[in-house]
Amino acid sequence: MKKCIILANGDMPKKSVVAFLKKRGYTTLICADGGANSALKLGLKPDYIIGDLDSIEPKVKNYFKDRCRIIQMKRQNDTDVEKCLKFAIKNGFSEAMLLGATGSRLDHSFCNLGIVLKFFSKIKIRILHDNSLLEAHTGNVTLQTSRDEVISIYGFDKKTKVTSAGLKYPLNNTSLPFGERESTSNVSLGDFVKLNIKNGKMFVIRDFEMMKKNDLI
Repeated sequence: MKKCIILANGDMPKKSVVAFLKKRGYTTLICADGGANSALKLGLKPDYIIGDLDSIEPKVKNYFKDRCRIIQMKRQNDTDVEKCLKFAIKNGFSEAMLLGATGSRLDHSFCNLGIVLKFFSKIKIRILHDNSLLEAHTGNVTLQTSRDEVISIYGFDKKTKVTSAGLKYPLNNTSLPFGERESTSNVSLGDFVKLNIKNGKMFVIRDFEMMKKNDLI
């Protein structure tokens, strides 16, 4: 099972997080254009730099030109992150951890959340920001958890409903329309949380440090 890290041009992750993910099998590092700037600052060597290359600093591009494969894609219908994901899917990757997907540009952050919804049926994609790990789900889902782990669930419309088992505040055929209702800071009661999501998809945000501590990544 091939796993990759996609490093976008948002907030720079900690180098220790990248090292941890590599130990968990995310051995290929793909930088989305300006994500290469962060890679150089962190002392990381990308395997690929992909994008229209309008955000990578010239000195960074020059440094990496003989150290990794740089692929310029000028297609403007896709963001640089989308280009990286399409490359990953085409090359047989089954999982992608997206770092640097959020930051000072709220429009970019919002766009990357949408990209998770667009691609999660094609590749297991998650966004990691500080201590929050976000993933989209639909259908029957079993999450391996630990007791007292904080789990938040967000929906988008009234037709999508979720039923839960193993949460402190149970959801019973509940809709969570965006801007009206949410399940923020719910709590796992044990080793598993089960969700049945009908007629759509929802975001689940989990506690990364607790997952790491309990070997759930």
